[in-house]
Amino acid sequence: MTPHAPRTRGAALFDVDGTLVDTNHLHTLTWWLALRQHGHTVPMARIHRAVGMGSDRLLDAVLGQDRRSGQDEAIANAHGTLYATWFDSLVPFEGAAELLRATAARGWKVVLASSASEEEVAAVRARLDADDVIDAATSSGDVTATKPAPDLVRAALDAVGAEPEDAVLVGDTVWDVEAAGRAGVPCVGLLTGGTTRRELEDAGAVVVHDDALTLLRHIDAGPLARPPR
Repeated sequence: MTPHAPRTRGAALFDVDGTLVDTNHLHTLTWWLALRQHGHTVPMARIHRAVGMGSDRLLDAVLGQDRRSGQDEAIANAHGTLYATWFDSLVPFEGAAELLRATAARGWKVVLASSASEEEVAAVRARLDADDVIDAATSSGDVTATKPAPDLVRAALDAVGAEPEDAVLVGDTVWDVEAAGRAGVPCVGLLTGGTTRRELEDAGAVVVHDDALTLLRHIDAGPLARPPR
């Protein structure tokens, strides 16, 4: 916890891509195109399985750790440029903004816990149109180690001065669940990113819902019903 932020109880951390906004397949496509630009033809299924990691870990997963890492920055930049062409077309999942507002109404601090670039996070926030209830947001610049490392979850907690025992994370990939678990934070899983219920449960998700709207409809029966007292 940072020395500048007073402790607050009740931090609801939300992954963004695949959780609040329907972007995982766009990321898969634009990573595939970026890799092709640099001479790598990788099955889209392999890329999709790695979406949710930061760019460094994603490239480890799809190209292997023995690759020529000198290309990494160029590939990541190409992905960012390609993905930016979709900013005006990003679509939040049904109920996503309402879920954030319902969470805030129950007394939680709402934090967007993303490892995307600042530009990508800003684009998503513009499409969500829920800044009135978002207390803080993270981006790739806030950490050196990305999911499934716990650093991003810890940065999101620090942003509102919360402790792990006072928090819940909502995410859509096993990388979200693993990062939350390593930070001591329970994770609610959503199926909208393309990960199966079994995979999320096996990774340690405390409950799994179909989508943001289903979580909203059941909010008072789960971990987001009320913040810790």
